[in-house]
Amino acid sequence: MGFDIPLWAIVLDYVLGIVMWTLIGRVGMNIFLPVNSNFFFMRFFVRATDPLLKLFAPITPKFLIPPLIPLFVAWFFFMFRFYVMPGLLGYTVMGMLSFPLEGEIARSIARLAARIVN
Repeated sequence: MGFDIPLWAIVLDYVLGIVMWTLIGRVGMNIFLPVNSNFFFMRFFVRATDPLLKLFAPITPKFLIPPLIPLFVAWFFFMFRFYVMPGLLGYTVMGMLSFPLEGEIARSIARLAARIVN
């Protein structure tokens, strides 16, 4: 884990990342299931993201089809993580896999792949 990144930034990025990926997960699940499905994963995605969708409703364009609205809201979380977080931390440039959450996931996948190959 990055010890040069303050703990508050890592926690904030993890929370924002989880919210962002949950919104994206809802869009993915909605490809296969309706919003009112009884499947427990879809119910979780709907319950967890509906409050955010209501919060962002005033700035959500009316021309968006309902299944894409969570992706639009996820875009705001991505933009905050990609542009605002580096500014708060004093970085001028931050690469794509510099997000602490995704960086930790990528390192875990690399360790797992190395164990499988060796």
